[in-house]
Amino acid sequence: MRIGAHVSSAGGLLKALDRAIELRTETMQLFCSSPQGWAFKTISQTEMSEFRQKATSFDIGPIFLHGIYLVNLGTSNQANLRKGIESLSHYMRAASSMGASGVIFHAGSHNDTSYEVVFRQTVNALKEVLADSPKDVSLIIENGAGMRNQIGSTFRELGGLIKATGDSRIKICLDTQHCFAAGYNIAHAEIITEVMTEFDQEIGLDNLVAVHANDSKQPLACRVDRHENLGEGYIGLDGFLTIMKHPAFQTIPFLLEVPGFKGGGPDNENMSILRNLRERAGETTQ
Repeated sequence: MRIGAHVSSAGGLLKALDRAIELRTETMQLFCSSPQGWAFKTISQTEMSEFRQKATSFDIGPIFLHGIYLVNLGTSNQANLRKGIESLSHYMRAASSMGASGVIFHAGSHNDTSYEVVFRQTVNALKEVLADSPKDVSLIIENGAGMRNQIGSTFRELGGLIKATGDSRIKICLDTQHCFAAGYNIAHAEIITEVMTEFDQEIGLDNLVAVHANDSKQPLACRVDRHENLGEGYIGLDGFLTIMKHPAFQTIPFLLEVPGFKGGGPDNENMSILRNLRERAGETTQ
């Protein structure tokens, strides 16, 4: 189990890598454009190459890009749907060039309709992105917390998208806070096996490639996306120990997306907590 964090890409890819090195991460996630805008500035091959070499020299990997927040494959606005597909395609090509494993993204929302209504549009969009992407990177759907009719807040919905797309490059990132908020109590030692058995049946554990390690500011089944620092939320340190001890997560990279104890995002204190939890989990599973 490798542990790391989402780091700011302000100043470019190499600056992001420096931040990851400062946090002593073993894996990392970043944006390669503004997360709140459609614009995508082409990154030079020189910068891509230098990033790959430096990440390799510091043994940081796997590396993931996170898609921008504007992507919504369930939107009824066809112009924005097209922009979302193009954004994901840009990110997939960038991921391949910089040596990243794939692009983690939020599939969006079905707004006031239903998952069933937007299902075919979402599948077709996924297929189009994959058709226009390199073969060596994965398109990774992140589970939702359930707020604002998000697509993929249940294991059944995520599994349905994977099966209908029919491409082995579609994978899943499990966000612990979103999972907890959606009603899956992965923090409870007597329930987590049941939850992960359902995950395996609906999605397949072989399709799980990353975990966003976030505590929850709101209680179980709140359907609200609100991350908290490790140990300061409703999942708690015992809950994270339960998660990290479970066999389903033993080789999956864990990435922090927490607010930070001083409000600056993932920090050394949260990283230290995560390292300690990994060590304790390893001791109890040996």
